[in-house]
Amino acid sequence: MADAPGFRTRPRGGADRTADRSGGRPPDDGLSRRGFLVSMCAAGAVFGFPRAGLAAMDPAEPGGAPIQAVGARFEPAIWYWIDTEGRINVNIIRAEMGQHVGTAIARILADELGASWDDVHIEHVDTAAKWGLMVTGGSWSVWQSWPVYRRAGAAGRVALAQKAAELWGLDPAAVSVANGVVSGGGRSARFGELVAQGITRRFDEEELKALPLKPLAELTLVGKDVAALDITDKTTGRAVFGIDAKVEGMVHAVPLVPPTRYGSEIVGIDDSAAKAIKGYQQTLKLDDPSGTAPGWAMVIADSHWAAQKAAGLVKVEWKPSDAARVSEADIQQRARALIADDAKGAVLDTGDTDVVPVFARAAVTMEAEYTTATVLHFQLEPVNALAFRNAKGVWEIHTGNQWQSLVLPWLQKALGVDENGVVMRSYLLGGGFGRRLNGDYAVPVALASKALGGKPVKMVATRPDDLRFDSPRSPSVQRVRMAFDRDRNVIAMDTAVAAGWPTKVMLPAFMPKGVNGEPYDPFASDGVDHWYSVGAQRARAISNDLAESTFRPGWLRSVSPGWINWAIESFIHEAAVKVGKDPVQFRLDHLKAEGRNAGTAPDSIGGAARQAQVLARVAVLSGYGKAKLPADTAIGVATSYGQARSMPTWVAGAVQLHVDRQTGFVDVQKIWLAVDCGIVVDPDSARAQCEGAALWGLSMALCEGTEFENGQVRDRNLDSYTPLRMIDAPEVVVEFVASTEVPVGLGEPGTTVVAPAIGNAIFEAVGVRLRRLPIRPDAVLAALKVK
Repeated sequence: MADAPGFRTRPRGGADRTADRSGGRPPDDGLSRRGFLVSMCAAGAVFGFPRAGLAAMDPAEPGGAPIQAVGARFEPAIWYWIDTEGRINVNIIRAEMGQHVGTAIARILADELGASWDDVHIEHVDTAAKWGLMVTGGSWSVWQSWPVYRRAGAAGRVALAQKAAELWGLDPAAVSVANGVVSGGGRSARFGELVAQGITRRFDEEELKALPLKPLAELTLVGKDVAALDITDKTTGRAVFGIDAKVEGMVHAVPLVPPTRYGSEIVGIDDSAAKAIKGYQQTLKLDDPSGTAPGWAMVIADSHWAAQKAAGLVKVEWKPSDAARVSEADIQQRARALIADDAKGAVLDTGDTDVVPVFARAAVTMEAEYTTATVLHFQLEPVNALAFRNAKGVWEIHTGNQWQSLVLPWLQKALGVDENGVVMRSYLLGGGFGRRLNGDYAVPVALASKALGGKPVKMVATRPDDLRFDSPRSPSVQRVRMAFDRDRNVIAMDTAVAAGWPTKVMLPAFMPKGVNGEPYDPFASDGVDHWYSVGAQRARAISNDLAESTFRPGWLRSVSPGWINWAIESFIHEAAVKVGKDPVQFRLDHLKAEGRNAGTAPDSIGGAARQAQVLARVAVLSGYGKAKLPADTAIGVATSYGQARSMPTWVAGAVQLHVDRQTGFVDVQKIWLAVDCGIVVDPDSARAQCEGAALWGLSMALCEGTEFENGQVRDRNLDSYTPLRMIDAPEVVVEFVASTEVPVGLGEPGTTVVAPAIGNAIFEAVGVRLRRLPIRPDAVLAALKVK
């Protein structure tokens, strides 16, 4: 396999870790939306799914079918039930894509409940309205689940204790619950025994809020290593992913994707040659009322291989939109023009945003432009979906997806049904990385099934078609300026970032407004409102309209902090050099926990002081400033607050690398991360996520990037798009700060510090500053030549 750009192939250890439902009913099942229900014993399953098909409901069970309750069933909350055998089935609304999210959430509940881990099962639920917002992204899952599942666990613990006290004639205060056993007055009973007696205790909303939660010191599962509930089937190959979905009588589909994301119209279809393929049935021209997949055709056949072979023979004539003439350079030039107009964009609330007079009186100013290329998802499992109308007339969509609440309205509009007319069934995801937040790929499959009268249709996209229909990370341009007084103190900072906005395109209602009344996409501006104290500060977020009309910008792991932090942390290093300060000390001097940077309860307590703490720690871990290194070898440092000011994960990174002056190759030798994520709920998965995030950041820094050519991405397979290879993965060291604060996100923050740390290390090693990602060897050589 070809080497990844920017690397030499070499053996090295490092961060390796070895470690169908076809029936159903409408999602309206009479249970309340959100909130908790502490109910009496109940018999039978909530959903009543047939077990004949394949679906990843419980990834620990054979075939993925969820366990069924034995005897009576006690539901202390909608989030779980306990049966007469004492089994605890935890309902998970988050998508599982390798991060063991079900294990992390189930242990929060089980710990507060006082359960035995051996009794715990998980069920990835469908899209019934009672679950509320269903989304897995933004590193939100554990952070948002922590209070909800703890209260749910507490409700069960209190109800079980009260039942035992009633049966034994005791004061409930004299009853304890631990490891699946309720004890008191010299007697004990397992959960199942009490459930068999019937539990009818109910709590209203105020009582739930007032339930006593365990002191953190009494938690026995949170923060401890336990076996992941889904690990066995994942490692033995029995786990059921979306690509495995099947139902009797289904046909197979392969898409014919138009030349532009929007505006292409099918003029004609010639399938005469395809008719020679055994198993080929027809080619459908899809009409999409939702506007999600305009200009699509779908080849239908008896098998996937017949459909794929026939697709190569079907000739489709399209009338493309004007986007067919757009290039990456056009998109970036549009970004520069937008930035140059001070009236464009939303101004974020950073306190004193009036920077113009401060720059006017500054003794010294500096300015730099940073850019990033288009980045593709390339998740291992290509996008796929299975759709059909079941016997009850409800449309079922079987697929792996990260944001069901986003996709359902598109499906409803495409199929012409109301919210009770379509349901999504959850499967494991063979990689998400944000691609499956946008579940657009399910819409054309549903339309194909509709065109065939509700017949089951399964689509698996080829890799090139997956990439042509990808929602890539938008290319970006950033202009960063800083002003200093005569004593070289920072008195103002002005940042403008322009890129395609995924939230504006797909869910504009999620966009807040800046202080100037203009809406902005937080996922395209997180990072620009940093925790440094820099005097007057303007942070301007600008929507690149040309990007958004050319393609559908997507959320890609770490989203905007992945490109914004590249500019901010590179520029902070440049500023330190400008004023003759050590880059780490310069950062520490400006990470002051005061004013808006002091942090607020419960999620950002400590503010900038906690970011300073991880920065100081990573400097010690890496030997920054003290290690004696060979020529052209250096350590670079960067820091970030992760994803969003409302949920900061304090992270600092250091990278040691060597630059080959003859070839321009950058050899990354070691990465260190110091992370303060509050309470570490699942230690092993937390470490794995940070390691994976660091390597993803490394891949995007040196290897990954494509360009738009004629309205389409240039690279559509792994022969030309070359992410980091395993053999080139350096050693990754992760250290967590011990904390009792609220647990926050870990899936993405580690990604955000690696690229700027690399850029800073290159500068320290050979004295050249790179301001474009990815950093290719030819760019390093060109910079060295200029120097």
